[in-house]
Amino acid sequence: MNSKIRHIHMVGIGGAGMSGIAEVLLNLKYEISGSDMSDSAVVRHLRSLGARIAVGHAAENVGDVQVLVKSTAISDDNPELVEARKRNIAIIPRAEMLAELMRLRQGIAIAGTHGKTTTTSLTASIFDEAGLDPTVIIGGRLNVYGAHAHLGHGEYLIAEADESDGSFLCLLPIINVVTNVDEDHLDHYKTREAINSAFVQFMNNVPFYGLNIVCGDDPGVLELLPQVKRPVLTYGFAEDNALRAVPLESGRISRFQVWLHDEKLGEVSLPQPGRHNILNALASIGAAMEVGISFEKCAAGLCGFKGVGRRFEFKGEKQGVTVVDDYGHHPAEIAATLATARQVFEGRRIVAAFQPHRFSRTEAHFGEFCKVFNNVDQLLLTEIYAASENPIPGVSGQSLAQGIRQVSSTPVEYFQTLDDLARALPDILQEGDVLLTLGAGNITRLGPTWLEGLDHA
Repeated sequence: MNSKIRHIHMVGIGGAGMSGIAEVLLNLKYEISGSDMSDSAVVRHLRSLGARIAVGHAAENVGDVQVLVKSTAISDDNPELVEARKRNIAIIPRAEMLAELMRLRQGIAIAGTHGKTTTTSLTASIFDEAGLDPTVIIGGRLNVYGAHAHLGHGEYLIAEADESDGSFLCLLPIINVVTNVDEDHLDHYKTREAINSAFVQFMNNVPFYGLNIVCGDDPGVLELLPQVKRPVLTYGFAEDNALRAVPLESGRISRFQVWLHDEKLGEVSLPQPGRHNILNALASIGAAMEVGISFEKCAAGLCGFKGVGRRFEFKGEKQGVTVVDDYGHHPAEIAATLATARQVFEGRRIVAAFQPHRFSRTEAHFGEFCKVFNNVDQLLLTEIYAASENPIPGVSGQSLAQGIRQVSSTPVEYFQTLDDLARALPDILQEGDVLLTLGAGNITRLGPTWLEGLDHA
């Protein structure tokens, strides 16, 4: 960025995508201010690094700044955006600021409807193992860094590319990963065709010497490949993929062979369960080997992976109840997480606590949500987490509970608030149960509430 940019204001600074960018900018010695609707642990962490952050949005939060960066969740009538427009302050989406940071490095962008955060984190773990010290910006807390970001001194920047508002098209990486293409964010795209078009453009944005590493097992990806004009490497379980995994062992770890074309590269032991995580690991191997990292370093980096917050994260155990937290909020993500839970906790009762995320997503995938919980033993459902959206008539947690009861034999209990659910847990959970909290909102507080013996979340 040019020297005129000294003070950057970030609206929605506590969000998963924004906070990592803010942390890197702070480490680059920019003056950072911002605002968020809650005084979260992430906000407090950024304050400890020197950011000035207000709770709540107001015009007076916008000081003497040269640019305002806005989160995807921020609407155009936000008072801080209104104030910035009055003063002719540049307003840019978070992806444009990420693109500016990527311009200073060799960029690796991880995109896809599901699996972005884990794949980005696995890739970072391999690059660290190889001594390349990458800059990393992700949408979850990477346990090895204890943060959403890391400012490295190496030549690579590895970033999660958020497709939710189309702004990932600002990015110009040398390597793209596409984990899958599914129907989501219809509040922005409106149609599946528009989603497909955005991903095609994303893949064609790599330079002629770049590479797209894409999941060849995903029908949504395969549908788009005839339109991609840049080099492609496919990965997956199917034998026609260039980079292929052969599972050997499943449980709390995943052990698998890796093949490149007809050559067996070796074996990997990944301390993450689930077939979806084997696919994520394959993508990270593909990205790493493209820049010259040996398979042996890839295997070591994956074996030493420390995990990422809210991705099938073990939170603790009490009274014989195991608590696991997961960010899954789309039916496809939930299905993968539930399959993993059945694999890891074979024979145990699975009690899922789900907080739907966004009215628009709940409406768009209502039928899928009604069916996806068929294999849990009990479902605890809360009201929808709005995430800045206005309510949609007829779409609620209660209507979803009714819909599930009509098509599924799974016992469902609906709770108006998270506190109501927290108070009910002692009467619901039994020794030997697994409490699996699911959703992108504040449902993540439920597990620690149970473990600490509190009656409110």
